[in-house]
Amino acid sequence: MAELPDKIMAWQMAAPTRRDKATGEITPGQLVKVELPLPALEPQEVLVEVAGCGVCHTDLGYFYDGVPTVNPPPLTLGHEIAGTVVAGTQAWVGKEVLIPAVMPCRQCHLCKTGRGNRCLQQKMPGNSLGAYGGFASHIPVPAIDLCEIKDRGDFPLAHLAVVADAATTPYQAARRADVQIGDNVVVIGVGGVGQYMVQIAKAIGAATVVAVDIDAERLEKMRSYGADVVIDATDKSPRDIAGELKALRKQRGLPTHGWKIFEATGTRPGQELGLALLSFTGKLVIIGFGMHKVEYAISRLMAFDAEIIGTWGCLPEYYPHVLSLVLSGKVALSPFVQTRPMSQIAAVFEEAHTRSPEQRIVLEPDF
Repeated sequence: MAELPDKIMAWQMAAPTRRDKATGEITPGQLVKVELPLPALEPQEVLVEVAGCGVCHTDLGYFYDGVPTVNPPPLTLGHEIAGTVVAGTQAWVGKEVLIPAVMPCRQCHLCKTGRGNRCLQQKMPGNSLGAYGGFASHIPVPAIDLCEIKDRGDFPLAHLAVVADAATTPYQAARRADVQIGDNVVVIGVGGVGQYMVQIAKAIGAATVVAVDIDAERLEKMRSYGADVVIDATDKSPRDIAGELKALRKQRGLPTHGWKIFEATGTRPGQELGLALLSFTGKLVIIGFGMHKVEYAISRLMAFDAEIIGTWGCLPEYYPHVLSLVLSGKVALSPFVQTRPMSQIAAVFEEAHTRSPEQRIVLEPDF
């Protein structure tokens, strides 16, 4: 059993990056190492010693792009967390756990009608838990939402942090789209989240999974992890790609209707492509986040009897199933994960902001 600390060490966003609207001048954001007081745990709360915390596009949005947080800085970012319970509710002490990125109140109408992932009173590490987040030595959280990790075999505990958002968010998206055995799926963007969207769609039973990206190496890799067909979108218009998909349907005898499209880039080109591919009785699920606007003739939804669906996080009750997909090997994790010391957080943020890394970066505490 780990020794109970007398303080929490953390890397905090003291200030996000700021751009002066008048001059365009950029003031860099600040990440600083701080000591936080060990809070008095409420009943049914636990203290988790962090084994690893994944660096998510959302963290980068908070730090670089002006995406607002619920609690203002200074704030400890990080919401993809795996670790060990070291204090609090006795039944949990000593257990290895995942901390859900979205923790609903479980009392409101949304929670009681199955939409708790978008609970308006939800708690999110690195956003709405006060000063506490995943890029730290420890974090206090409600025990009710924890997902226990059992029999992880050779999986490093830190690697499993990725399940707590990058793998569970696609599962929630698949549930929102009602992916069924035999469905046909397109995944736009096979970066940190999209690579798991491909795998989860296939694990659920999709008959055809088409992966689209502008990175040829990533696409080739996904052939071994659930993608039946890959399309390199480099220098191609949405019309070009729609033409390739049309040819694929004709070649394989696939239907023109009912395709389920998952947009995982959060970019204008990715979202424009998703809208261009949406057709009769299809569903476009928006997973990626961006601050831009996209034009669309909305009456096409009426003509196609199609749907555009937003999705946010993942219900905590789905976490055990996603974890079982990973531990059973149905969803591969290790080829898509790398670890770095948490002291390298500033360099890692800059690296991931410049270009989406080939493997999700998990930061391990080294205070």
